Amino acid sequence: MKVHFLGVGEACDPERFNTSLLVLSGSKKHYILLDCGFTTPHRYFADCSDSDQLDALWISHFHGDHFLGIPLLLLRFWEMGRTKPLLLVGPPGLPEKVEKVLDLAYPSFLGKLQYAVQYREMEDGGSLQAAGFCWQTAAMEHSQPCLALKLSADGKSVFYSGDGRPTLASISLAHGCNLVVHEAYRVSGQTANHGSLGECLALARQAGCEKLAIVHVAHFERERENVEIQRLVHESGLSGVFLPEPGEMLSF
Repeated sequence: MKVHFLGVGEACDPERFNTSLLVLSGSKKHYILLDCGFTTPHRYFADCSDSDQLDALWISHFHGDHFLGIPLLLLRFWEMGRTKPLLLVGPPGLPEKVEKVLDLAYPSFLGKLQYAVQYREMEDGGSLQAAGFCWQTAAMEHSQPCLALKLSADGKSVFYSGDGRPTLASISLAHGCNLVVHEAYRVSGQTANHGSLGECLALARQAGCEKLAIVHVAHFERERENVEIQRLVHESGLSGVFLPEPGEMLSF
């Protein structure tokens, strides 16, 4: 399995693009895009000239930096001549949200698509077999409903938190994953509806994951609190913790 960190920033980060991951399964070459915020489409197409490469798009929740890039993504696929159906998976209300923002961005455009947009809505604790992966979900603690996702294929698994503080269900879902990608908006303390670095380190210990990638750190803290970040990571005793940069890739 390979994970390409297209972006690792929060909504207002001017340098690191909205958090978004491209996941590739090892054997069957299935591509899944995790979240699609304002900045994601341009970053995605900078590395991809194949209109049919992407099999599915996951949306963790309906905040702008996680789903408002969808109109541009669909538009560019249309411009490139995509014919392959595109699967969109996410929380309840996904079809209505997507079609509403698409109509606001490009009125009447949906009817012009030459490829099918297919939807699968998932609930907390749901599971799905699609696009070469097993998909499993768990609710996060966030200001609006947000689902964490575990993708498994070829005996490997990756956990992606979306936004929010860990919950008992999300910690259980992350258990034993090869890679956990978790938001930590703040470095220390607790922030309502968002994770912190300390909470993520505790989750990694509890879940026994091999690697922990910290994303979505507040842009005003990532550099300012770098010394504190390094101290907390060092004192955790966990060897697989890192803060990826945009464009970084990881294979496992």
